[in-house]
Amino acid sequence: MTTTVLEAPVRQSERSLAPDLARGAMLLFIALANASNFAFAGQPGLDPAPHGFLQRAANFLMATFVDSRAYPVFAIMFGYGLVQLARRNSNRVLLRRNAALIVFGVVHATLLYFGDFLGAYGIVGIIATLLLVRRGDRVHRVVLWLWVIQTVDAAILIVIALVGAHRGTAGLVNSPNPSLSAGSYAQSMLDRMAEWPVHTATVLPFIVIVWLGIWAARRRVLEDPAAHRRLLRHTAIWSLGFSTLGALPYALVCAGLLHADAGTVEAMARVHAVTGEYGGPGYIALFGLAALHLGRRRPRALAPVVALGQRSLSGYLLQSVCWLALFSPWALHLGGTWAAALAAVLVWAFSALAAQAMADRGYRGPAETLLRKFAYR
Repeated sequence: MTTTVLEAPVRQSERSLAPDLARGAMLLFIALANASNFAFAGQPGLDPAPHGFLQRAANFLMATFVDSRAYPVFAIMFGYGLVQLARRNSNRVLLRRNAALIVFGVVHATLLYFGDFLGAYGIVGIIATLLLVRRGDRVHRVVLWLWVIQTVDAAILIVIALVGAHRGTAGLVNSPNPSLSAGSYAQSMLDRMAEWPVHTATVLPFIVIVWLGIWAARRRVLEDPAAHRRLLRHTAIWSLGFSTLGALPYALVCAGLLHADAGTVEAMARVHAVTGEYGGPGYIALFGLAALHLGRRRPRALAPVVALGQRSLSGYLLQSVCWLALFSPWALHLGGTWAAALAAVLVWAFSALAAQAMADRGYRGPAETLLRKFAYR
């Protein structure tokens, strides 16, 4: 990988459509997942007793396409972005930027939301900068074998879950998060300070997902989708297919259409989580194909989504502020599936329009500006 040390952010004219489009659009899925987490004060944030077609359909769709399937998109894009930054900057800049992300994560988790990923990104980013980003192709082929091994393991889990399935009366149970049900803001802060380190430690293994993004960026898959049309098409079909297949049993339980005992539900939930990682490459491949189809065209309707993708950090933090105000017991205390879904769509749409207004004025976004000040001094 060649490097031109400019120590400066990427210019607007140098940006590719697919990464920004993916980040902006998938922030809607992040909004749906996190708003539901707040609304039900637990994970996965779905109604444990759905009634009627619409409620069952909402649970099914969330479990199949959103839960555990949105965050891998950003993990891959984080790895992709590391390589893009490394082409222009020294390791010193990358290390400062990732250290700043850890600080962002601590503040975000303490003040707003325990389910922060920024701190984990910062930790993984430092590891990747020191050990992976500037290594040769031979090293990066290892990640493909890791995904092969992971796929075999996931397939075995699916078979075990299906063979060992037993009918019963167990159903979806939301694992409670104390900070989301705290009676005061002060108590929620104390709870988050205890929850965030545990959450961060459990998600650090997503370095394998980030590494896949590094591999893709080294080949400029999203900068030149025409040269990788076949790879993108096959990835979209097989990754999303595998992700959906792994989600179906648990999604049927969440919809109240499949009744099993507690052990079976737990096995299905494990399969659901493991196969969720394949949503990352699958969704990104779809956006790569969309960018290829659009070519040089930039439809006006997509402009706010792309602008949000360029300011995804600010959009992500804005969401957490909104969820805290809308769903906390000491604030507005809204709840339920439809309140969460409506809030997610409205907040995402507002953030996209705000991002477009910033783009029209040539403003990068508050969080992005602050992060760049840390990284480039």
